[in-house]
Amino acid sequence: MHKMRRADRTIENEEAFHILKKGEYGVLSTVDADNQPYGVPVNFYTTDNSIYFHSAIEGHKIDNFTYNPKVSFCVIGNTSVLPSKFDIKYESAIVFGLLSEIFDSEKQMALEGLLHKYSNGYFDEGLEYINALKEKTRVFKISIETITGKAGK
Repeated sequence: MHKMRRADRTIENEEAFHILKKGEYGVLSTVDADNQPYGVPVNFYTTDNSIYFHSAIEGHKIDNFTYNPKVSFCVIGNTSVLPSKFDIKYESAIVFGLLSEIFDSEKQMALEGLLHKYSNGYFDEGLEYINALKEKTRVFKISIETITGKAGK
């Protein structure tokens, strides 16, 4: 792993996990068979040392996972432009990990976690939605190998 250039902006792993958990979306980065990078925003659910997200049955990112399961995932937390200081106040977390598809009870747990995070007031309706579309939905897990955080305060 690369050493962070601005070490004075490094934050502790615990704070980086906090940014990750409260993030509304993240950017998932992969590479394809031609080593072409691809970043796509996804909504996600985090628990323990894993990040979960759902996807359609097929597509560009899935093709990339098949080629190379190593991924990067970036979440940007609170930001504020400071014009008079020519700076930005920000916080971010970057994860490196291995991606795998999940099934059965873990898939259900991840989908319910997404419901709690994004549609908590509609949980019962969400369960019906999950049951109706579960076979048309794939769910993936990023097993976090490393996490780094950075903040400009």
